[in-house]
Amino acid sequence: MILLCFCFMLSSMFVFVFGGALPEPDVNIEVIHKPFLCHRKTKYGDMLLVHYEGFLESNGTMFHSSRQHGDKNPVWFTLGIREVLKGWDKGLQNMCTGERRKLIVPPSLAYGKEGKGIIPPGSTLIFDIELMEIRNGPRSHESFRDMDLNDDWKLSKEEVKEYIKKEFEKHGYSPNDTHHEAMVDDIFKNEDEDKDGFISAREFTYQHDEL
Repeated sequence: MILLCFCFMLSSMFVFVFGGALPEPDVNIEVIHKPFLCHRKTKYGDMLLVHYEGFLESNGTMFHSSRQHGDKNPVWFTLGIREVLKGWDKGLQNMCTGERRKLIVPPSLAYGKEGKGIIPPGSTLIFDIELMEIRNGPRSHESFRDMDLNDDWKLSKEEVKEYIKKEFEKHGYSPNDTHHEAMVDDIFKNEDEDKDGFISAREFTYQHDEL
């Protein structure tokens, strides 16, 4: 599974109502428990291992628990690429291993007007989520080759920007996001170790735990 593994910030999404732009509804976050020591916080591109319980806000019905249902194991997912609900991508940023959060997720960041399975259309959802582990996202040779459009074994800012644009489009976000330039600058600030204006295959594949 080849996934975008840079640390990037997703764009602000807007809906238009009567000709005006309004920000997308946000996730309500309550920190239930936070460990005394926090050596690392979650960021987009990280792989997270979590236990969770999900409830309908309307009547408190539990619709799923990773501890009680299925194989009763915690679940892995990659943060920020819409492998999970948009509400999770928004609500699980800057989280420490061992931290536990309550997320109140509006319908637009959950299953929307359609609903899913036992979840009725237009449902606001409540999640109790405990973060068990954080791992670096995938950093493969294949990912590098996908980004290296001219096969010169180094990544330019334009190549990285094009890759980010395609990833946003693939996962349903605006391809014209104004934050793309800032994302690219931040990536090169952290990953261009020799400051030559390019990210080499070695810098991409082997260096920098923060990717």
